[in-house]
Amino acid sequence: MARSAASNIRRVVSLVTPLALALPVMVMVAPGARAVGMPQLDFANPLVIGQVIWGAVIFLVLYLLLSRSALPKVEAVLTSRRQTIDNDLDIARRAKAEADSAVDELHQARRSAMAEAQANVDKVIEDARLAALKQTQEMNARLAAEIHEAEARVSAARTAALGSLRQIADETAQALVRQVTGKSVPADVVARTVDHAATARGL
Repeated sequence: MARSAASNIRRVVSLVTPLALALPVMVMVAPGARAVGMPQLDFANPLVIGQVIWGAVIFLVLYLLLSRSALPKVEAVLTSRRQTIDNDLDIARRAKAEADSAVDELHQARRSAMAEAQANVDKVIEDARLAALKQTQEMNARLAAEIHEAEARVSAARTAALGSLRQIADETAQALVRQVTGKSVPADVVARTVDHAATARGL
């Protein structure tokens, strides 16, 4: 941008300079040229010719001064400005790249955190399921043991009850036989008879 501006200025000056230098020559070649009602264009007047010549000289001096002093400074300023803009653009591009990298890292960290959290949730659920299964198995085993013990107690109580019942039945049968017949029946005969009757009834 700075180089193009400086080159444009130099191009304009280089185009205007030949015209300004050619103006005195035109005046000398056509001393009779004038414009009606415009005395400043009366080239037959020596004062006008002197003004034109001095104007060309002053323009040439100004051109030389500008091309040797002002234009290099302008070009240096524009170059410095262009370098500053390029540096700022490089800094902005680096900052954007760092920001994009930070955003990518943030997204990756978020995905990793979500995956880790999901894994922890799954682990907690699985641990709870296993703990519940183990507790259920222990409870079932305890209930089975208690049921077995209860059945054993019931069976023992039933056996004891049946034993007592058969003893009572033997004694009752002997008493009834003695009361009805007036005779005593051997205890083993009564016991066999009672056992037979109990077995027939499933006792």
